[in-house]
Amino acid sequence: MNSSPLPYWRLSGFYWVYFASLGVVVPFWALYLNSLGFEARAIGELMSILMVTKIVAPYLWSWIADHTGHCMKIIRIASICSLVAFSGVFINSSFWWLAVVMLLFSFFWNATLPQFEANTMNFLGEDTHKYSVVRLWGSLGFVFSVIIIGSMLDEFGYQLVPVSVFILYVFIIAFSFVVGDAPQKQHHDDGGSILNVIKQPQVMALLLVCFLMQMSHGPYYTFYSIYLKQFNYSSSTLGWLWALGVIAEIILFMFMHKLMPKYGPRNLLIIALTLTTLRWLLIGKFVEDILIVIFAQCLHAASFGLYHAVAIELFHRNFKGKLQGRGQALYSAISFGAGGAIGTLLSGAYWDAYSPQIIFNAAAVVSFLALLIAFKFLSIEKN
Repeated sequence: MNSSPLPYWRLSGFYWVYFASLGVVVPFWALYLNSLGFEARAIGELMSILMVTKIVAPYLWSWIADHTGHCMKIIRIASICSLVAFSGVFINSSFWWLAVVMLLFSFFWNATLPQFEANTMNFLGEDTHKYSVVRLWGSLGFVFSVIIIGSMLDEFGYQLVPVSVFILYVFIIAFSFVVGDAPQKQHHDDGGSILNVIKQPQVMALLLVCFLMQMSHGPYYTFYSIYLKQFNYSSSTLGWLWALGVIAEIILFMFMHKLMPKYGPRNLLIIALTLTTLRWLLIGKFVEDILIVIFAQCLHAASFGLYHAVAIELFHRNFKGKLQGRGQALYSAISFGAGGAIGTLLSGAYWDAYSPQIIFNAAAVVSFLALLIAFKFLSIEKN
């Protein structure tokens, strides 16, 4: 057991404000760009920048953190730089200016979470199955943002979106200064070479599953709000639908510390991938049926909550010792970075050319392929 006390509320507070900022960016940033007059292709390109930087930035910053042993110092520096870079959105709204601003902002922004995840897992020690009990506060922050901001957009307009992100990032900086580095356990080895870990067939399969899983989320994270707006859903309704998905995620997180030991990561991952495929099919086919839309949003508990908790656990198991920070960064880079960027770019390129139903059906095919790979090649319980 880890003998150091768990700073539960300080860790949870950081998760709360970080994901509260995501609760503004994920549902409403594309709508903000749309309000500036950008078309689907341009929106897809701008949104993909947030994910492209996840391919390089988390790993670069994690290498620095692993070699200095002070990941919270890295998080503080990155958070301050993120705020400074983001301030550029208030200066100009041309495509190339926003592209540069989002590139700089996301380069620093994407450095923070993987390092904080690694720090949290180190605080938890041998109780890593309790990660979800800490992380659920991030989901509560997301719910707060989507409900509050969503209810205000119709009245105050989309300029509220960048203002809200700016304010929340001030709070992120503040919380980064109240969380310290977890005591480092002494390892008999440093986890070996990261390339030797990656070359293991099971790890390669895990990376491919994570890549495909987030690629399938491209249409959802970029165009879901725009899609519903086309069918006359109000901004307030959008906020509540996004919140509903995360509330379902929170409920799942409350039980993950029991589900993980009982059913094992492999079985839970297969369930998550199966329900994700169902979710994309339902969103594409039944967008005008509010009850089915509500049910599909509840499946966010599986497509993000269940999947993410299992993925964090698996990368923590496979990347040991001094490789933990880089392992979490690799997870972010391959899934949310490369997978998310390609899914976003493809959905943006073809959104106007094909029907949303076809786009979401394609997403279902991608997540189903991830399911087949997980079922065939992952034997996780042997770790």
